Amino acid sequence: MGLLSSLCACLEKRLKSGRGGGGADDADDEVESHDLFFDLRTLQIATNFFSELNQLGHGGFGPVFKGLIPNGEEVAVKKLSLSSRQGLREFSNEVKLLLKIQHKNLVTLLGCCVEGPEKMLVYEYLPNKSLDYFLFDKQKSASLDWTTRFKIVTGVARGLLYLHEEAPVRIIHRDIKASNILLDERLNPKISDFGLARLFPGEDTHMNTFKISGTHGYMAPEYAMHGYLSVKSDVFSYGVLVLEIVSGRKNYDIRLGGDKADILSYTWMLYQQGKTLELVDPSLAKCNRDEAAMCIQLGLLCCQQIVAERPDMNSVHLMLLSDSFTLPRPGRPGLQGRRGHLTTTSTSAFTNSNTNTNTNASSTNTGISKASGGNSFVEDYSRNSMSVSSIDEGR
Repeated sequence: MGLLSSLCACLEKRLKSGRGGGGADDADDEVESHDLFFDLRTLQIATNFFSELNQLGHGGFGPVFKGLIPNGEEVAVKKLSLSSRQGLREFSNEVKLLLKIQHKNLVTLLGCCVEGPEKMLVYEYLPNKSLDYFLFDKQKSASLDWTTRFKIVTGVARGLLYLHEEAPVRIIHRDIKASNILLDERLNPKISDFGLARLFPGEDTHMNTFKISGTHGYMAPEYAMHGYLSVKSDVFSYGVLVLEIVSGRKNYDIRLGGDKADILSYTWMLYQQGKTLELVDPSLAKCNRDEAAMCIQLGLLCCQQIVAERPDMNSVHLMLLSDSFTLPRPGRPGLQGRRGHLTTTSTSAFTNSNTNTNTNASSTNTGISKASGGNSFVEDYSRNSMSVSSIDEGR
């Protein structure tokens, strides 16, 4: 941890000073952390002075550029825009988080640049951009066959399991969505953009916050409306993402109109009508119907209104990997606060756990409660023998 501490300390000094280097007292830090910090001139040359031809995309943080550094390695340079709503706190947060974690399904941070007003993050370059680049384009989505989509569903689950349970400190991402899932040369997924992530030290699993950050359509209703943040907030976002991957459509598409516009409402309706597989992307030439049906049901389980009834990522991962597992029937999804739905929700969706909770948000009720539908109904399913009729009844 000595190197990590020195890197973080050096980052703080650079951010506070607004200069590229430190004074004589910082010499030891500079020696240890020189590999983390890139010179502005190096990144300017690497990206052809941030040419539009090198731009890979643009997010809430700012533009991202492809670059070639002197050792011949291709990199992605994320440049903090001066007009960005995200700022130094998010920049510092992302650097510190990515220094602490490493997993094959998380994007790798190579370093950063802090010179004057310039703040940049340097990542490994992933040639296939982000999941949304393929998924929501009718022509490009053909590249994502069912095997690849299921691999992405599983890979993202592994990444979230690491963040929630296996990392040195529990991390809630808060912005799981298709554009934050990057794809490598083999279309393996890597979770990116940790600017909004929150650390949960010790055994804490949830908290109340007045600062709501995330992306509309992916946020869990109890968090979006009442500031109740927990690992199950990421689980909800993951559930929405799974339904998008299966269907090949965005979580809200007004062009579809009526009941189809919101993916959660539409999926729940199909589930109750016994037509679950109608959600599957029609552009898929072939599809493992059992896996697709399982993913749809899993997506609904992750998006349930009652927080306690959503599975944790360990359970999700086991469901995806096991050929024989017990898959509960999903309860009603959390629709409140989404487009076209009421902006108030019952506080019965909240539940406490065995850890302490900050109860600043007066609107939060941490009593354990169930929806009117009663306890979950449980059946045994096998991925290799799952019949469509066995999952088609809603609660």
